[in-house]
Amino acid sequence: MTQFSDLGLAEHLLRAVRDEGYQTPTPIQAQAIGPVCEGRDLLGCAQTGTGKTAAFALPLLDRLSRQPSQVNGRGRKIRVLVLAPTRELTNQIGESFNTYGRHARVRCALVYGGVSQNPQVRALNQGVDILVATPGRLLDLMNQGYIDLSKVESLVLDEADQMLDMGFIHDLRRIVAKVPATRQTLLFSATMPPEIRRLSESWLRDPVTVQVAAESAPAERISQSVYFVEQGRKPHLLVHWLQRVRSTRTLVFTRTKHGADKVVRHLAKAGIRAEAIHGNKSQSARERVLRMFKSQHPPVLVATDVASRGLDIDDVSHVVNFDIPVVAEAYVHRIGRTARAGASGVAISFCDRGERAQLKAIERLTRQSLRVETDQPDYPARPEPAIRSPEPVEHRAAKPASRHGKPDNRRPSAATAKSEPAARRRSKRRRLQISQRA
Repeated sequence: MTQFSDLGLAEHLLRAVRDEGYQTPTPIQAQAIGPVCEGRDLLGCAQTGTGKTAAFALPLLDRLSRQPSQVNGRGRKIRVLVLAPTRELTNQIGESFNTYGRHARVRCALVYGGVSQNPQVRALNQGVDILVATPGRLLDLMNQGYIDLSKVESLVLDEADQMLDMGFIHDLRRIVAKVPATRQTLLFSATMPPEIRRLSESWLRDPVTVQVAAESAPAERISQSVYFVEQGRKPHLLVHWLQRVRSTRTLVFTRTKHGADKVVRHLAKAGIRAEAIHGNKSQSARERVLRMFKSQHPPVLVATDVASRGLDIDDVSHVVNFDIPVVAEAYVHRIGRTARAGASGVAISFCDRGERAQLKAIERLTRQSLRVETDQPDYPARPEPAIRSPEPVEHRAAKPASRHGKPDNRRPSAATAKSEPAARRRSKRRRLQISQRA
């Protein structure tokens, strides 16, 4: 069996790996580290939770340490650029570089939106070897003149398929155009749709292809099943399921931000601690929620697909698809939050009648049928729609007669209705005057 010591990494990196308790590399690490150390381009496909970050972070740190920067301090130029789709994934990658490179003299900085750019600019001005960034904020700072990519030696695109799904393709092209043509390019993705293959053909040179699992296949250790339930009954089913299942950490996915907040409120009414994380939350709020979720007493975390990637959290025992994702590939990313690092996990999906087509697409993609759960709770009776009883005939107001002696069925205009009280007052005064003369 391959050991990290067999991969030719520098001793200080092996020491950092041992400090983390790692002995045996995952399949993608074992196959990718050697070619990346040699400077080869690489196209890597592996499901989430298989160690893709270390597969590129360790060999890139090895190359930087063997060819250290010739300039210290502010003169350092960006030599490694890593692009990621979300703030959470950017933070996770940055933590990995800092953890594995703790014994190396390299500087890593993070650039992402949702927070003030000032601390990021200060870090850039101090000189950076490795920059981990989201495309939007990176382009913004490039346009302001704070970032120069002319010295980049290695370019990494992590979760490239999600960046395409999020509409980053034009940003990516503008960024790649600013990176030297003679570079090392690493492209990692959980799925390999045709768009990714086309990008690899234009951006990678004679790449090594590493695919360690069946394309789009979920982890084998995840128990997957589905409840068929009407949309309006999903909140009641979720409360029932959470109350009867013992879990370490539970992650619930909804389709929309409003839906996530609504689920949190419903769980709170049932006495279940829950927190939401989605794109409308500030960065500080998202970080606070993630700290709570990583604690010893985590709340139920309700998230949109912004959290389906980039969350490297141990011991997520259960994933609940409160809403079936519209895109089948998103299902693979969602349930990949559990069963990480060889552990087992459970993935439950709630499927409404209108979501059957998405469920079938998921089963075609994963090449397996989800087990149907039948232990549903007793749902509360639905309230009957309010029905107004007809007004008794004798209590109905008589309709005024027209000048021809027939009931006038015409609806009075707004002007007529508004003037009726004054007209009645004038009529009453005339009748009083006539009676006084008589």
